[in-house]
Amino acid sequence: MAELLGSYLPIVIFILVALVVGLGLLVAPFMVAFKAPDDEKLSAYECGFNAFDDSRMRFDVRFYLVSILFIIFDLEVAFLFPWAATFGRLGWFGFWSMMVFLAVLTVGFVYEWKKGALEWE
Repeated sequence: MAELLGSYLPIVIFILVALVVGLGLLVAPFMVAFKAPDDEKLSAYECGFNAFDDSRMRFDVRFYLVSILFIIFDLEVAFLFPWAATFGRLGWFGFWSMMVFLAVLTVGFVYEWKKGALEWE
Protein backbone atom coordinates (compact mmCIF):
# COMPACT_ATOMS: atom_id res chain seq x y z
CA MET A 1 0.00 0.00 0.00
CA ALA A 2 2.80 2.41 0.90
CA GLU A 3 4.54 1.57 -2.37
CA LEU A 4 1.37 2.44 -4.30
CA LEU A 5 1.01 5.77 -2.50
CA GLY A 6 4.72 6.47 -3.00
CA SER A 7 4.31 6.18 -6.75
CA TYR A 8 1.90 9.14 -6.62
CA LEU A 9 4.37 11.34 -4.71
CA PRO A 10 5.84 13.03 -7.85
CA ILE A 11 2.32 13.93 -9.01
CA VAL A 12 1.44 15.43 -5.61
CA ILE A 13 4.70 17.41 -5.58
CA PHE A 14 4.02 18.65 -9.12
CA ILE A 15 0.50 19.79 -8.18
CA LEU A 16 1.77 21.56 -5.05
CA VAL A 17 4.51 23.36 -6.99
CA ALA A 18 1.97 24.36 -9.66
CA LEU A 19 -0.38 25.75 -7.01
CA VAL A 20 2.39 27.71 -5.30
CA VAL A 21 3.60 29.17 -8.60
CA GLY A 22 0.06 29.97 -9.74
CA LEU A 23 -0.94 31.65 -6.50
CA GLY A 24 2.38 33.49 -6.40
CA LEU A 25 1.78 34.88 -9.87
CA LEU A 26 -1.72 35.95 -8.88
CA VAL A 27 -0.66 37.68 -5.66
CA ALA A 28 2.65 39.25 -6.80
CA PRO A 29 1.16 42.05 -8.95
CA PHE A 30 -0.93 43.32 -6.04
CA MET A 31 2.13 43.51 -3.80
CA VAL A 32 4.59 44.92 -6.36
CA ALA A 33 2.48 47.16 -8.61
CA PHE A 34 2.65 50.93 -8.41
CA LYS A 35 -0.85 52.16 -7.56
CA ALA A 36 -1.32 55.65 -8.98
CA PRO A 37 -3.92 55.45 -11.75
CA ASP A 38 -4.72 58.59 -13.71
CA ASP A 39 -7.59 59.42 -16.04
CA GLU A 40 -5.68 58.35 -19.15
CA LYS A 41 -4.82 54.97 -17.67
CA LEU A 42 -8.41 54.31 -16.57
CA SER A 43 -9.97 55.32 -19.90
CA ALA A 44 -11.27 52.71 -22.32
CA TYR A 45 -9.04 52.06 -25.32
CA GLU A 46 -9.89 50.05 -28.38
CA CYS A 47 -8.50 50.01 -31.92
CA GLY A 48 -6.75 53.35 -31.61
CA PHE A 49 -9.98 55.33 -31.44
CA ASN A 50 -11.26 57.44 -28.59
CA ALA A 51 -14.08 55.57 -26.87
CA PHE A 52 -16.03 58.78 -26.26
CA ASP A 53 -16.43 59.89 -29.88
CA ASP A 54 -19.61 59.60 -31.89
CA SER A 55 -20.81 56.00 -32.03
CA ARG A 56 -21.72 56.42 -35.71
CA MET A 57 -18.17 57.20 -36.81
CA ARG A 58 -16.82 55.08 -39.64
CA PHE A 59 -14.13 52.50 -38.98
CA ASP A 60 -11.53 51.72 -41.58
CA VAL A 61 -12.11 48.28 -43.08
CA ARG A 62 -8.36 47.56 -42.90
CA PHE A 63 -8.67 46.88 -39.17
CA TYR A 64 -11.02 44.02 -39.96
CA LEU A 65 -8.94 42.72 -42.87
CA VAL A 66 -5.80 42.58 -40.76
CA SER A 67 -7.65 40.78 -37.96
CA ILE A 68 -9.12 38.23 -40.38
CA LEU A 69 -5.68 37.62 -41.90
CA PHE A 70 -4.25 37.15 -38.42
CA ILE A 71 -6.93 34.58 -37.58
CA ILE A 72 -6.36 32.70 -40.85
CA PHE A 73 -2.61 32.40 -40.39
CA ASP A 74 -2.99 31.63 -36.68
CA LEU A 75 -5.23 28.69 -37.62
CA GLU A 76 -2.68 27.62 -40.22
CA VAL A 77 -0.02 27.36 -37.54
CA ALA A 78 -2.46 25.52 -35.26
CA PHE A 79 -2.96 22.91 -38.02
CA LEU A 80 0.75 22.64 -38.78
CA PHE A 81 1.82 21.56 -35.28
CA PRO A 82 -0.19 18.31 -35.07
CA TRP A 83 0.61 17.57 -38.72
CA ALA A 84 4.34 17.95 -38.06
CA ALA A 85 4.12 15.78 -34.94
CA THR A 86 2.52 12.89 -36.87
CA PHE A 87 4.27 13.50 -40.20
CA GLY A 88 6.09 10.15 -40.21
CA ARG A 89 2.87 8.15 -39.83
CA LEU A 90 0.75 10.10 -42.31
CA GLY A 91 2.54 9.07 -45.46
CA TRP A 92 2.16 10.69 -48.83
CA PHE A 93 -1.56 11.33 -48.45
CA GLY A 94 -0.93 13.43 -45.34
CA PHE A 95 1.90 15.28 -47.04
CA TRP A 96 -0.10 16.19 -50.15
CA SER A 97 -3.23 17.11 -48.21
CA MET A 98 -1.17 19.62 -46.21
CA MET A 99 0.41 20.93 -49.40
CA VAL A 100 -3.07 21.56 -50.84
CA PHE A 101 -4.07 23.30 -47.60
CA LEU A 102 -0.96 25.50 -47.71
CA ALA A 103 -1.50 26.23 -51.41
CA VAL A 104 -5.05 27.44 -50.77
CA LEU A 105 -3.80 29.71 -47.98
CA THR A 106 -0.97 30.98 -50.16
CA VAL A 107 -3.36 31.83 -52.99
CA GLY A 108 -5.55 33.72 -50.51
CA PHE A 109 -2.55 35.56 -49.10
CA VAL A 110 -1.34 36.57 -52.59
CA TYR A 111 -4.87 37.75 -53.46
CA GLU A 112 -5.03 39.91 -50.33
CA TRP A 113 -1.55 41.25 -51.04
CA LYS A 114 -2.44 42.18 -54.64
CA LYS A 115 -5.68 43.84 -53.51
CA GLY A 116 -3.67 46.03 -51.12
CA ALA A 117 -5.14 44.73 -47.87
CA LEU A 118 -1.70 44.76 -46.28
CA GLU A 119 -0.90 48.34 -47.29
CA TRP A 120 -1.25 50.91 -44.54
CA GLU A 121 -1.37 54.53 -45.63
